[in-house]
Amino acid sequence: MQNHCAVPNCTSGKADPQPLFRFPHDPERSKKWVEKCQKQELIDKSPSQLYRYYRLCGKHFETSLVDSNAQTTVLKYDAIPTIFDAPSQPQNGSVKRGKETTKDDEKDSKGGKKIKESQAETAQTDVQTLTEEEEYKEYLKSLFEVLVLLGEQSIPPTGPGDDKQDGVGSSNFQALLEYRMTCGDEVLKKRHDVNKECCSPALLNQLIEVSEKCIRSKLVEEVQQNGYFSLLTDNLVKFSGDWYLPVFLRYVDQSNYVRERFLGFLAFEGDGDALAETLISEMTDKWGLDMEQCRAQAHSCTGTHFGKMKTFAAKLTERFPMAVLSQRSTHALNLSLANGMALSGVQLVLSTFKKIESFFSQSPLLVAELEHAILIFYPDKEDKAKELQEICGASWTRRHDAFEVAVEILEALLLCVDSVHDNEDMRWNDQVTHNALEISKALADFEFVMALIVLKNALTLTHAFGKNVQGQTADAHFASTSLKAVLHTLKEVFDNIDVYHEFWNDEAVNLATAMEIPVKVPRSFLRKHQLESGATQPESHYKEHLSVPVVEHVIREMTEIFSEDHLKVLRCLSLVPSLIEQNKSSKPEDESVKVFKNDIPNAGTLSAELHCWWVKWSKKGKGETFPSTLHETLQLADVKFFPNMLAVLRRIGILPTLALEDGCDVAYKRFQLYIENTPDKFKSKSLALLNMNYDVGLDLDSMVELYMKTYPDKGDMS
Repeated sequence: MQNHCAVPNCTSGKADPQPLFRFPHDPERSKKWVEKCQKQELIDKSPSQLYRYYRLCGKHFETSLVDSNAQTTVLKYDAIPTIFDAPSQPQNGSVKRGKETTKDDEKDSKGGKKIKESQAETAQTDVQTLTEEEEYKEYLKSLFEVLVLLGEQSIPPTGPGDDKQDGVGSSNFQALLEYRMTCGDEVLKKRHDVNKECCSPALLNQLIEVSEKCIRSKLVEEVQQNGYFSLLTDNLVKFSGDWYLPVFLRYVDQSNYVRERFLGFLAFEGDGDALAETLISEMTDKWGLDMEQCRAQAHSCTGTHFGKMKTFAAKLTERFPMAVLSQRSTHALNLSLANGMALSGVQLVLSTFKKIESFFSQSPLLVAELEHAILIFYPDKEDKAKELQEICGASWTRRHDAFEVAVEILEALLLCVDSVHDNEDMRWNDQVTHNALEISKALADFEFVMALIVLKNALTLTHAFGKNVQGQTADAHFASTSLKAVLHTLKEVFDNIDVYHEFWNDEAVNLATAMEIPVKVPRSFLRKHQLESGATQPESHYKEHLSVPVVEHVIREMTEIFSEDHLKVLRCLSLVPSLIEQNKSSKPEDESVKVFKNDIPNAGTLSAELHCWWVKWSKKGKGETFPSTLHETLQLADVKFFPNMLAVLRRIGILPTLALEDGCDVAYKRFQLYIENTPDKFKSKSLALLNMNYDVGLDLDSMVELYMKTYPDKGDMS
């Protein structure tokens, strides 16, 4: 690999330091670079060889094509070199120097010779110094290459028996370095021979830190170049005893595809406004995110941290009013609503759901055991039993109707885990039987049964709405018009909660009786209030501490999340051609589209363009098929002739409420896999970022450059 400019006679170097840029991967652009360089040696090289071994320096590019910040210097994607010095040519009519020279000429000649000798010695010293620096860069590049490989494969750098420093050890990392040396990496080998170690734990932590900065810088640049985005967070994750908030961004790229990217973790320390300010400051000041471009936000959090996240969302809205609060499509609405309830019974249900999912994911034999138990309780309803068996074969605890399913299989579920715990035929190991006992204890608690029944009945009212709003485009548009009816029904239930709770209580008592579960007030409540058993009646207790707050919470959250601005964005799905054709008697609402008046190219022509768009799609020819989804509409070739409509459709695309097309939710799936499959002792928030973004196209040269800027004293690492 060359670490100097490939242009002949280029003067960039120590006296004129310039950043170096790889030749592009793209064959067409690579060919153009070669033509501009006018260097015969490059013509026969393949694009991959040029990319790997050759560089051009920054002086050959217009300044507008180079983006620089405190961390990295990068070229714009379509940059072509255009600045080259004219080749030196001999002047016409020049007079040849005569053979005769004067004594002064001889003296000057001797003096010039000494100067040239001195310059040659200096140049030789510079070459030696440059060689050391180049060698150090190659060494760092090898380290980064191994680190990136580990991140891609989700292999922790630590290993059994590691002595960790700053939370990261180096066994796996060191083993891969030694393998590279065995395969002929001379730079690493030389380093190892001199220092007896290729990489210390301290250096490894520095490499991880720099990798994280490079990835995030590239992601932020990618997102902000594509315009507006939405901010999404997920349930808190614990690393080394501390809580961190996962952050995602959703945007529409230049090809009009909806994308999501995982941006990293934020330390979740402190309370209230101070925590909210810290989080916002981290994103804007440290990560470089322009929150003025944020147009929506969605947060997922359990009851324990729910209050803090509400404060953060409110502070975000206060600072950036255009960031509309919304719902995240990767989480079923009913489960999101339940997660926000800081009620002991509700949290007992949700935590038990997690245990159930983990338990049955261990083995197909456990699922078969549950399916057999379902047959026992539905002997005369074969179709119903088959339906429930199919549901239980998947992740039913994450479904929109999870609470309804749980009630239907509760007796079979208890029979199944009790059978596994008894282990009469010795089929299960001790860990499986222990987990079965834990689930059995939770299911046999009346507080669990009562909370499950209340959740099932209260959230039945939002079940259809949630499924629609996170479903197909036509369903989501319908949901935007049905919220008023949903809220009306919820308020009617709340106004008559005495009657509804009586029905719910009877259902819970009957189910508990069938399962031989005693009906009682939670023991934890009696201890907390120093009450004797029987001092308060279960029915009145659960009405005050469960039914009333659950319904109140659902009404409050539905009203806040689905605000008028949020609904206006959803109503703009009426711009999808198939919906225009279906409802051609009525034009798309001008009022709803105007919510985007500050985000479109020309607000003055919005109404006229909207009319033309409606006319175009209101009549369908015989056999003609119109796009039926937002994704298909964004991919229309004609959409570019409607710049305002395109801007509106792109804005709708970033709304977190809408379900992502297949393949666009890769970031969240990778996040789930990493969190669920990586043992706690091997989890690293920095390596998680690398693992979930291994496809961003990391430039090892940029990583080395940033490392040397961040840690200029390489002698400390020797």
